[in-house]
Amino acid sequence: MNNTVLRAKGLTRKFLEAPNEITVLSGVELTVKEGDSVAILGASGSGKSTLLHLLGGLDNPSEGIVQLLGEDFSNMQERARDSARNRSLGFVYQFHHLLQEFDAIDNVAMPLMIARVDKTRAREQAKAVLQKVGLGARLHHMPSELSGGERQRVAIARALVIKPKCLLADEPTGNLDRGAASSVFDLMLELTTDQSMSFVVVTHDESLAARCSRRYRLIQGQLEEVS
Repeated sequence: MNNTVLRAKGLTRKFLEAPNEITVLSGVELTVKEGDSVAILGASGSGKSTLLHLLGGLDNPSEGIVQLLGEDFSNMQERARDSARNRSLGFVYQFHHLLQEFDAIDNVAMPLMIARVDKTRAREQAKAVLQKVGLGARLHHMPSELSGGERQRVAIARALVIKPKCLLADEPTGNLDRGAASSVFDLMLELTTDQSMSFVVVTHDESLAARCSRRYRLIQGQLEEVS
C-alpha cells in the first residue's frame, strides 16, 4: 500500500525581478509519507517558505509537480485544488492569524463551518481539539485574552480540527520565547504522531529540527538531507 502523502518531483521556482530571473528552488525532490516528521532548515531567504507554499498548493511551480495523495496537485483546477487542500492539509504560521472578534472555540470551529458542518457539531469538535492542546479552560477567551503560546495553540487546534493528512508549519515558534517555543513544538509533534499525521516544518531552529525524524537543509535551491 502506497502511504505517500506529499511528493515533490523536480520542483523549480523562478521569479522575475527585472531585468533578472532568479531561481529560488532548483529540481527539489522530496517524499513525505504518512507519519513522517520532516524539518526543512535554511538561511533567511533560502526559499524555505517558497517550498512550503508549493507543497501546500498556495503557489505554482515554474517546473516540476507536487503530488498530494498520489494526485497531481500542482496542475489541478483552482477549485479542485482548494477542495483538496481544505480536506487534506493543515497550516500553521509564525503569526497565529486568529480572528480577533471570535473566541477560541469559534476560531477553531471556523474551518468546519466554512465546510458547512453544522455549527453545534463544529463547536463540539473544536472543543475536543482545544482540550487536546491544553486549552479546555480557555474555550471562550478572546485572542486578546490569551498569551502568545496559547494563541499559537489555538492556531494549531484550528489546523488540526479538519483532521488533515499533513500539517505544514512555517516557523510556527518564531514569534515565541524559548520555553513556549519548545512546548508548542513538542505539542505539534505529539499530536501529529498520535494521529499518524505527516508533519513538515520550516524552521531556522536547529534544536527544534533535531526532534523530527528527518531533516533537510535548503542550500542554493536544493535540498540536502542532514544525517
